[in-house]
Amino acid sequence: MENKGQLIAMDIYGSKLKELKRRARRNGAHNIEPREIDSTKVFKKLYGSADRVLIDAPCTGLGVIRRNPDTKWKLQPDFLEKITKTQQEILRNYSKIVKAGGKMVYATCSILPQENNDQVKSFLASEEGKEFTLAKEKKIYASKSGFDGFYMALLERA
Repeated sequence: MENKGQLIAMDIYGSKLKELKRRARRNGAHNIEPREIDSTKVFKKLYGSADRVLIDAPCTGLGVIRRNPDTKWKLQPDFLEKITKTQQEILRNYSKIVKAGGKMVYATCSILPQENNDQVKSFLASEEGKEFTLAKEKKIYASKSGFDGFYMALLERA
């Protein structure tokens, strides 16, 4: 973006945003505006205003199991149910930020279908997702790439 336009970074953790601001400044990026999500007002003000939205969704993290093998022992069955509900809420709420003709990327560091393509299918079938289409999706598996596992879906709003 060459420091043009407005880039809004939102997170529920203020400490992550402070670190982002520090790193951005160090790298010469001055058009990033961090906003801590402390209420729904933070994102509701942005409805219909963004050309692009990246949702780096909270997830089980099973794509990074190669780096963090103890993850598999910490995962509880009820956590998967809870995190998929959170992912649904995030997709449905934050998709409203994308303006007509805009694009949204939904990404996780998980390899589970429940957190990935199942979430996208559910979103597209929802009221909030009816104006979106799946342009493409990509699954990266550590067993094939040698890197962490990820999922990415590019969605376009009509």
